[in-house]
Amino acid sequence: MSALTPEQAAVQRTFAAFCDREVVPAAARDADGVFPLDLFKKVGELGFFGMRYPPSLGGSGADTLSLCLAAEELARGWLSLAAGSMMQALMGTWLVYRSGNAALHERLLKPALRGEKLGTICMTEPDAGSDLKAISTRAVRDGDSYTLNGKKTWITNASNADFFTVFARTGSTLSTFVVEAKTPGLVVGRPIGKMGVRSSPTSEVFFEDVRVPASQRVGEEGQGSDYLAEILPQIRTVTGALALGVARAAFDAARLYSTQRKQFGKPIGEFQAVKLKLADMATEIFASTQVVHEAARLADVSPSPGAAAMCKSFASESALRVCDDAARVLASYGYSTDYPVERYLRDVRFTLIGGGTPEILKLAIAKEFQ
Repeated sequence: MSALTPEQAAVQRTFAAFCDREVVPAAARDADGVFPLDLFKKVGELGFFGMRYPPSLGGSGADTLSLCLAAEELARGWLSLAAGSMMQALMGTWLVYRSGNAALHERLLKPALRGEKLGTICMTEPDAGSDLKAISTRAVRDGDSYTLNGKKTWITNASNADFFTVFARTGSTLSTFVVEAKTPGLVVGRPIGKMGVRSSPTSEVFFEDVRVPASQRVGEEGQGSDYLAEILPQIRTVTGALALGVARAAFDAARLYSTQRKQFGKPIGEFQAVKLKLADMATEIFASTQVVHEAARLADVSPSPGAAAMCKSFASESALRVCDDAARVLASYGYSTDYPVERYLRDVRFTLIGGGTPEILKLAIAKEFQ
């Protein structure tokens, strides 16, 4: 694997320092289940939300690997914060950037890239997850506006969002619309209780006769799936980086504990059984790092759905194994909330699901060879 450029290394150092200084000490707040808006705004001040966007809109035009390096460090500190931040930096803003008009750029996108407004995406429905063709939310043209009706679920940051990019059926195809949170008829429903990433709020969202100006349709009618396909490789690659960050945190915690915990008169890290676990964990992290970084480079020079799927599949499954082994090294304390390892083990399962389930990813990978 080639070395990082000076710019990429600077991004890594900046976010690593921010993680150590402010994110790690705050991560115990995850138990409260409240999204850390204070840290979210600081992530925006560091330029994370605008990394993949051009300077003309307030971004920095950074490459995908730079975004992955930053996301990895945020996840090392607190996956709830990292997940919400990734939503803002990619899914919540990409379609507005890609196909939104100048008015939407000024009113919503530019403030979002500064962290002043919060955006999210509405795709998943009770009967439509991996199968976007099953989306039943409908948008019906009515003069110079559309009327939306339907229900979405598993919507990240819905309770804090200022605007939603909504996938809805227009006839037999999918189109996308930007709906602002205060629009009459849009209701954010109950929060969904989750095993992990508890401070990344997830909710149902209802649309009942929601009128949206035609100017807030993102791109052309029927192009929603095509626009999503453009950004999906980046989403999956950055999710792999999130998984890698959690794995690193779990490994560091297990390694430190192995030097401090003594049994039979010596640190447990001196016992072969623990050494073997640490060796396996280090190897998993080394391999995942190569996969994530290579997929990130490919995303900019030769986007590959298969490579992105491999990245997320490998990194998330690997991180799950690392977090499980870390909990085993800590034994009883790996099950205790006195140590963060139990949170890592709960949180890391998010990376298995977000951006596509393991089974869907394997099907995407298989298509590359058919």
